[in-house]
Amino acid sequence: MNIVMMTNTYLPHVGGVARSVDAFTRAYRKRGHRVLVVAPVFPDTPEEEDDVVRLPAIQNFNGSDFSVMLPIPGYLDSVLDRFRPEIVHSHHPFLLGTTALRAASLHGCPVVFTHHTMYEQYTHYVPGDSPALRRFVIELSTSYANLCDRVFAPSESIAEVLKRRGVRVPVEALPTGVVLEQFSRGDGADWRRRLGIPQEAFVIGHVGRLAPEKNLVFLARAVARAMGGRRDVHFLVVGAGPSANEMRRVFDAAGLADRLYLPGVLSLPELADAYHAMDVFAFASLSETQGMVLAEAMAAALPVVAVDAPGVREVVTDAYNGYLLPTVDEAAFAAALCNVMALDRQQRMAWTEAVANTARRYSLERSVDAALRAYRVLEANQAARSPAAREPWYANIRRIKAEWELLKGVAQAAGAAAAGRDEHREDAL
Repeated sequence: MNIVMMTNTYLPHVGGVARSVDAFTRAYRKRGHRVLVVAPVFPDTPEEEDDVVRLPAIQNFNGSDFSVMLPIPGYLDSVLDRFRPEIVHSHHPFLLGTTALRAASLHGCPVVFTHHTMYEQYTHYVPGDSPALRRFVIELSTSYANLCDRVFAPSESIAEVLKRRGVRVPVEALPTGVVLEQFSRGDGADWRRRLGIPQEAFVIGHVGRLAPEKNLVFLARAVARAMGGRRDVHFLVVGAGPSANEMRRVFDAAGLADRLYLPGVLSLPELADAYHAMDVFAFASLSETQGMVLAEAMAAALPVVAVDAPGVREVVTDAYNGYLLPTVDEAAFAAALCNVMALDRQQRMAWTEAVANTARRYSLERSVDAALRAYRVLEANQAARSPAAREPWYANIRRIKAEWELLKGVAQAAGAAAAGRDEHREDAL
């Protein structure tokens, strides 16, 4: 099968979408499928990449670590003509997302959309952020989803949200999944030595992009509170981003700066080593659509303390494989961490077994199987259509129709934002 992945973020960007696209791309190729990735240029992009088309982009848009595409160059059409796509998989509802719809229409193939992100929670990166803009983003992503043949949601919670918002095409919960073997082994002792963390210490850990929407100031305060009065507890934070300095300030103010470790972004196998240097994984983000790092942590045998949110509640079961806090409460979060510290050997073994059982549910192989099944169904449905519908004339008609539907979607979203409609807000989350 010839699969085109169109994404606004891709390696070497370190976010969840980029990692998801890379994971599925590698798995598809391993199974013999051809995959073409279309993505923007990022700083430190490799000079040579196999089957990756890089498009010019503005880097670090408005202080973020995202790229924004410049006008799409004409050579992309010729690349797609030679590739002969059978499935176009879009990973965003804008920028390259609109290119995905046009390409699928022109080539007469199905388009799948993975709704990775609750986009309205990221509008602070855009000048002029406002409630109207957030409503516009919600309506735009919903309209976009309805132009696709199938929507993948990273979790059941997000699938339900999309349906409530008005997505009418089939929606399937499909987490990215984790290559369990990559995280089940790691040299945590060596990583502790490298950072100067005592082997007998208790290490609270976190992995992720260190950005404001991840609720990291709250996390730092809660962890610092749990560490108060305990000289043998340390905090290891893997990742990079603008919130790193805020976390440092919290620990400076608490007099704990010497036990906060920020080694930056890590890749495998060092990332697995870092997970194995931890004793518990702490997570406070409310903007996740799936618990990818939570599944990684559990593959590394770590219990998780987290705040209840979509994408998190599917992975963390309270008092089974960790603690799931119902509200954003520093004292309760700190107390949960202290409870994990106090587990005896038998309790710890029971939680380790529970964590392993959870991790197996989130294996990449299971997710790849499900995605390919969906692709095959869509491909079969497409093949059953009239042969005339696949001729060049009809391809141009489909492309014009796609442009019209895109314009209608934008107009409807703008109308909803201007009218102040709020029935699709996330209050129900």
